Amino acid sequence: MSDILENTIEELRLDKSKWKLTKFGDVAIQQKGKIDRDNTTLTRYIKGEHMGSEDLHIRKWGDLTDEYLGPAFIRKFEKGDILYGSRRTYLRKVGIADFDGITSNTTLVIKANEEKIDKRLLPFIMMSEGFTENSIKNSKGSVNPYINWKDIAKYEFLLPPKDQQAQLAKLLWAMDEVVERENETLNKLKDAYYTSINQFMIHGNYGSGGEIIKTKCGLLDKRIDVIKLKDCLLEKPTYGANASSKPFEDGSLRYIRITDIDDEGNLIKEDKVTIDSKDYSQYLLRNQDFLFARTGNTVGKTLLYDSKMENSVFAGYLIRFRVNPKKLNPKFLFYFTKSLKYETFKRKMIKVGAQPNINSEEYQSMILPNFAIQIQQELIDKLDFMKSNIDSLKSKISSSKALQKSLINQVF
Repeated sequence: MSDILENTIEELRLDKSKWKLTKFGDVAIQQKGKIDRDNTTLTRYIKGEHMGSEDLHIRKWGDLTDEYLGPAFIRKFEKGDILYGSRRTYLRKVGIADFDGITSNTTLVIKANEEKIDKRLLPFIMMSEGFTENSIKNSKGSVNPYINWKDIAKYEFLLPPKDQQAQLAKLLWAMDEVVERENETLNKLKDAYYTSINQFMIHGNYGSGGEIIKTKCGLLDKRIDVIKLKDCLLEKPTYGANASSKPFEDGSLRYIRITDIDDEGNLIKEDKVTIDSKDYSQYLLRNQDFLFARTGNTVGKTLLYDSKMENSVFAGYLIRFRVNPKKLNPKFLFYFTKSLKYETFKRKMIKVGAQPNINSEEYQSMILPNFAIQIQQELIDKLDFMKSNIDSLKSKISSSKALQKSLINQVF
């Protein structure tokens, strides 16, 4: 279906000669309904953090019993309303509510004026480059910039006649459906991937028929021994450089910080920096070096460095481990750190205080299933295959989203 849509978009030739320059405020209505939280049957609320960037679907929300909400949460929204994050509008937080609820007064609640516009089209106008640029340009404040309704209402764009609106809305939502179906498949693949990791860390390659016992590494097949990470190292772990960073230039070393590693253990490509020091030789990374984040809200993040990556050094909030490949395959260690066993280890080790922390000695005390190298490789091969399917689908979803964005901006 995505191929058909792609061909349709390529063949789309829009004659805008009969389109009318229209103000956003003429086709959209701001909803200002307030509620008394002490006297309401509404149970769910939406914060700005519940809304995804460039995602029309509300996938998260809170319950009024979850936490204290400040007095700003008085705005009522109804199913079908469009929610727009008026702060930091460059994030493009536009979501369509699929239930009645409450939000704060910094989230604009918008309905379509259905006398003038097909309501299915309005959210895509709000996702367009022109609408976003207008919001950014007219935002006020520097630390937490925001935009007022009156400035949004003044935004002008070309609006097609009603019959064309329906056709365009149908095409745009068909494209959205493609992305949603791909996301559903991705979630299923991820579930299978993480389920497999956890099963392998309990059963190894024995399958699920063996006797399970409680060990220092949690539940394990009785036939599996355990080993400490400390006993699998070539040398003592090394803490990263305390040097500051400077803008990255072609040919320079990359300076890897905690913020450069995502939750899945990938090296983020954007916002690269280099080290602002000439004394960095002891921090140079080599193939199969393993990094653990040691402090902050991201404590426990991991990265397996590969020589195919850029030449790099690592920063002070990271610890480098060099694993003995005759005892522990670094890739197997990487997959272990994606398991529930590792999550349990982190919770036990994180110190209560101003900053969560796991030091070098504590990481070395981590206990893993002690599989033969050949078995480790068998499990790695299976997980690599699953991960490659996930990565391929992620790439396909990125292409679909790019196509969707292209279509939106072609229309508006």
